[in-house]
Amino acid sequence: MPKVSVIIPAYNAMAFLPTTLDSVLQQTFSDYEVIIVNDGSSDGIVHWFTQIIDVRVKLITQENQGPAAARNNGITNSQGDYIAFLDADDIWEATKLEKQVAILEANPTIGLVYSWVGSIDAQGNIDNKIRKNIFEGNVWEKILEHNIIECGSNPMVRRKCFDNVGVFDPCLAYAQDWEMWVRIASRYAFKVVDETLVYYRSHPSNRSKNWQIMEQNYNLIFEKSFAFAPEYLSPEDLENLENRIYGFANLRIAWKALQSGDYQKAVYFRKLAVARHPELRHLRNYIILGIAIILVQIFGIHGYNQIRNTAYNIIGRKVSSIAG
Repeated sequence: MPKVSVIIPAYNAMAFLPTTLDSVLQQTFSDYEVIIVNDGSSDGIVHWFTQIIDVRVKLITQENQGPAAARNNGITNSQGDYIAFLDADDIWEATKLEKQVAILEANPTIGLVYSWVGSIDAQGNIDNKIRKNIFEGNVWEKILEHNIIECGSNPMVRRKCFDNVGVFDPCLAYAQDWEMWVRIASRYAFKVVDETLVYYRSHPSNRSKNWQIMEQNYNLIFEKSFAFAPEYLSPEDLENLENRIYGFANLRIAWKALQSGDYQKAVYFRKLAVARHPELRHLRNYIILGIAIILVQIFGIHGYNQIRNTAYNIIGRKVSSIAG
């Protein structure tokens, strides 16, 4: 029985999937199985799989049902004590499994372990934007404010967590993984490896600019999440938390609206954010959003993108990480 099950949902992902799988096969920890869930692809994944000779790698094919259902199918067919998820376009550092397994083995009360997340582009070039979250222990309130896991390829989860809180919700069209981590955080402590072990690949196909879907699903996620609220929180605590998380959520929606070129909606959601959580007006990302809105008003979205990209090259880092 493998110690770890690696689950890779894949939908027309052959542009990156071979590289993604290579990053698993090069792991220093070898006691694992890989379950690739073909979510109704039409890009030759089945033929490609016939060339894989490593017996630890399996392929499951299902009709197209979305990433949540694909992950759930992988969980159902997995055997490992620990489950690690990997999106079909991301990659891992070679020590990722080894370091996360060591933490779960040494800390039996920990439900989920994550790490820092770096970024690569479509060509595989690594940039110097690293998302460094350091929150451990009871992170339920913090992860509602911001998805500290950052991407679905990051966490390793103890199998029993899914027995206790359920699996991914296929009814959500956005951020199904975040909602899952929130549920786990309501029952289990988290641990972090303060190193970059995961690289999120940024490319046009994975950048949804639909702020309407984001807004709708945030409301669903928060409604579900408060049903799992820890009992130690008082009604006043819950009200304060609700204002904070909706403040941060509206700020993220404002960024998403701006990325689609709708600066008027960005202004609207930015105002909603501080109406819910006035302290946001002191944060760097709130201030930079205001500047970005002005630039889009003057130069349009294409001109703004050119200015932003020039700024990235000058200062040597991507300030857009604040946009989540």
